Amino acid sequence: MPELPEVEVVRRGLDEALAGRTIAAVEVLHPRPVRRHPGGPADFAATLTGRTFDHPRRRGKYLWLPLTDGDAILAHLGMSGQFLVADAEIADAPNTRIRFSFTDGGPQVRFVDQRMFGGLSLAPDGAELPAEIAHIGLDPFDPAFVAVQVADRLRRKRTGLKRALLDQNVVSGIGNIYADEALWLARLHYARATEHTTRKQLVELLDAATAVMAAALGEGGTSFDELYVNVNGNSGYFDRSLNVYGREGEPCSRCGHAIRREAFMNRSSFRCPHCQRVPRHTHW
Repeated sequence: MPELPEVEVVRRGLDEALAGRTIAAVEVLHPRPVRRHPGGPADFAATLTGRTFDHPRRRGKYLWLPLTDGDAILAHLGMSGQFLVADAEIADAPNTRIRFSFTDGGPQVRFVDQRMFGGLSLAPDGAELPAEIAHIGLDPFDPAFVAVQVADRLRRKRTGLKRALLDQNVVSGIGNIYADEALWLARLHYARATEHTTRKQLVELLDAATAVMAAALGEGGTSFDELYVNVNGNSGYFDRSLNVYGREGEPCSRCGHAIRREAFMNRSSFRCPHCQRVPRHTHW
């Protein structure tokens, strides 16, 4: 699933492609991506026609497209959801599911989803913040984010550090890739008990997560395959700058020890066994 940097890259691209434009037509090419809309594909299209987009917004990994009348479209990217911008005469990319055309006759915006775990849904009165994601925690780039307060919440979780970082109700936007990178930067083991981690260490960890995601954003995000691209179809290049994630067996750029891959929550964690040693108090 795309993490904060990848979603922010998409949001920025959509801001140029959508803001201020009025919908002329919506074509739902497969019903599954609008399965959350009670009226079905035809009603989804009719409901949106004639309405105007405001500036797209994001919280953590979650993206929504406000309309100027106060409603919004909540975008669930899932594992493979993409937005692509293309002129009407250009053929659809494979797995195009929804197509937006506009009254200005300019480029279309198309929702593409190979696996169809994602989709679009109307969020009434959701322009400011859709009710469906109101429980999601602030991300480190939100002006209202206060690292010390979040650090205290992390300490109270009484779990491993990485599990706490992945809890989107506490801090949003951090997924598997950037959690591993932040933990490496902060020299902390992923299973270290939050309650045995100091506030100072937790603030440093949150600062590390912010720094690595800012760096990733500057490179257009992280792409390991074609399932994540920006609105122009281009991949991100931050995978070339990763220090531990996906680097099993390669030397740590800080100490030279071989990076390890270990099973974690039905996925993998990557760490340096020298820089991120197993602590006394853990939650596996």
